[in-house]
Amino acid sequence: MSYIWRRGNSCREETLVVKRIVMDKQPCIYFSNNNMQGIIMHGNGKSWNDKMKLAMCELERKIQKEASHHNRREEAWPGQEQVDAWTAERQQLRGCGQYCGGAAQEILVTKEARKKQNFIRSVCVQVAKSAAFALATIALIQGVSRHLPDSITVSSSVGGRELPIYCVETDKKQVALSFDAAWGNEDTGRILETLKKHNVKVTFFMTGGWVESYPDDVKAILAAGHDLGNHSENHKNMSQLSDEQCQEELMKVHTRVQELTGYEMFLFRPPYGDYDNHVITNIHKCNYYPIQWSIDSLDWKDYGADDIVRRVVESDKLKNGSIILMHNGAKFTADALDAVIVGLQDKGYELVPISELIYKDKYHMKADGTQVSGE
Repeated sequence: MSYIWRRGNSCREETLVVKRIVMDKQPCIYFSNNNMQGIIMHGNGKSWNDKMKLAMCELERKIQKEASHHNRREEAWPGQEQVDAWTAERQQLRGCGQYCGGAAQEILVTKEARKKQNFIRSVCVQVAKSAAFALATIALIQGVSRHLPDSITVSSSVGGRELPIYCVETDKKQVALSFDAAWGNEDTGRILETLKKHNVKVTFFMTGGWVESYPDDVKAILAAGHDLGNHSENHKNMSQLSDEQCQEELMKVHTRVQELTGYEMFLFRPPYGDYDNHVITNIHKCNYYPIQWSIDSLDWKDYGADDIVRRVVESDKLKNGSIILMHNGAKFTADALDAVIVGLQDKGYELVPISELIYKDKYHMKADGTQVSGE
């Protein structure tokens, strides 16, 4: 048999399965529902109906127990006030961008704003760097112009090659005589007398050893109005030296001449005419003009005075702006000098020192080493 148990407005259905069974030779009732099993033993003197009532009472107690447990669970669930408080807290967290869901918009906006700020900051930094570089460049140029007015401010580069001055392009009918003074001094006096006789000024390129050995002649050359030029300290092949060694070769003799005479030399001729790009660059760094020659007298080969005169006066390279190489210590130079001067003058040339022949600024070089006025 089955029974439906109803209470209040709710309907709770419990099924009572009643079986008459025999246990230990005694009749009993077995009943079952969702979470309960029980066996009510037969009692002496109890009828079958009494046993049914006992089963029904047991079922009532079970239902009441479950109802009491359900009420306690309902009381344990948060009330409406607590739920409202939680809702308000979540809304506040959304507004601060710390809660998922609605916070995604805030985070996205924040990242975009940060990117924009970083971009603006990067642009400002680059502008500041460019401005600083421009100001530093201007300051450097102004400083060079103010403190080194005679320094070389143009490039002597042609096709990637740094060139010395071999000759000068000029409309003036002028040439320059030059003497390398690296050894010997027997004929220096005679040379100075011949130059004085013709009222000619020239350039002497002196090594450090020669200056040290003949300080009185250095002073005499300067006193006669001639150029003092630098021919290195030790007459080495400059292209085989480091940058530091190149500059040392120039500045040692420079200092010695300055201390001896007070004169600041600014013309340099590399020994043996040996140079490369780094040699010319270091010459410029020392505020010197690199000087070569366009006509070589070959007086150092001792072919005789007539040969020297012919090589100079009759040279096919003789023209306005030519630079002529001679040596004060060569055997026949002093003997040939008078004829050389007269021969050049007879052709209408004025003899000037190199310092007067070259351009000091605003010039460029041709591939053959000719110095040309203008940038």
